[in-house]
Amino acid sequence: MPANIIIGGQFGDEGKGKIISYIATKDDPEIIVRGGVGPNAGHTVVYNGEELKLRMLPSGVINKNSKLMISAGVLIDINVLFREIENTNSESRVLIDNLCGIIENKHINIDKKGHLKNKIGTTGTGTGPAQSDRILRVAKTASETPELKKLLGNVSYEVNNSLDKKEKILIEGTQGTFLSLYHGTYPYVTSKDVTASGLCSDIGIGPKRINEVILVIKSYTTRVGAGPLKDELTINETKKRGWQEIGTVTGRMRRAAPLNLDLIKKATILNSATQIALTKLDILFPECKGITKISELTPEAHKFIKDIENFVKVPITFIGTGKDNSEIIDIRNN
Repeated sequence: MPANIIIGGQFGDEGKGKIISYIATKDDPEIIVRGGVGPNAGHTVVYNGEELKLRMLPSGVINKNSKLMISAGVLIDINVLFREIENTNSESRVLIDNLCGIIENKHINIDKKGHLKNKIGTTGTGTGPAQSDRILRVAKTASETPELKKLLGNVSYEVNNSLDKKEKILIEGTQGTFLSLYHGTYPYVTSKDVTASGLCSDIGIGPKRINEVILVIKSYTTRVGAGPLKDELTINETKKRGWQEIGTVTGRMRRAAPLNLDLIKKATILNSATQIALTKLDILFPECKGITKISELTPEAHKFIKDIENFVKVPITFIGTGKDNSEIIDIRNN
């Protein structure tokens, strides 16, 4: 059984946490493994009415049957990691790759005082400076960190071995396609590639082992920090439309704009997307709140969905209609 990737198709904040947590409970994968950068990205999961904010652990943590892994490509903030493990009582299921890089206090201090925070709006989590040390081959690794000793292992081996056994693997990305160091709106990007190809590298699996690439997009566009945003709305217009949002990690208000289909089309190409998960349809069409059957959507919502599919030539298979994990239309079942 090949692995499935969940990847962001915009500038992050697309609602990946919701989609990942839903698939994690619905498909019951043996392993949920995250790639991406580090604690500079946050995912929000709402399950049974309770909100869970995550920066290190995979968003599929709500499935008690799944093993939770953090791949070699990820940077670890030990304090954030252990706080999330304690909050979710998940230590027995967590495996950290030996070669994960470590974010130290010096990296956080540099990031908070550095010129990039003002220039491009970095998160101040120490991720960029820690990534720089990794590139220079002077970063501390998880294998050199005594506090992590009982959680360490070889994630690449475990994932590939599980795939050999025909087990289900769910791969979780962070940030969004256009925050990729190579394919995003440089220099207003994160410190590495965060496309589907980058995730394969992070984890240590070959591209032939990927079955589906599910591109998560929001019904409108948002981004935190500096950088271009086509057709950006004023703050007043954003609030008027009900699109105002606060970043999970930064606490900053997200800038907003209408959905950019050209951007989504490019994201499907860069990631070889085979499916699209569309979130926050209920924000554009409030009458669709909580709907779980596609037949019950309004004609306007149906048209919005079809216009996206016709333009990007990729099917929409998941539609988010609310915050909760259960407020979703799973078209795979139809």
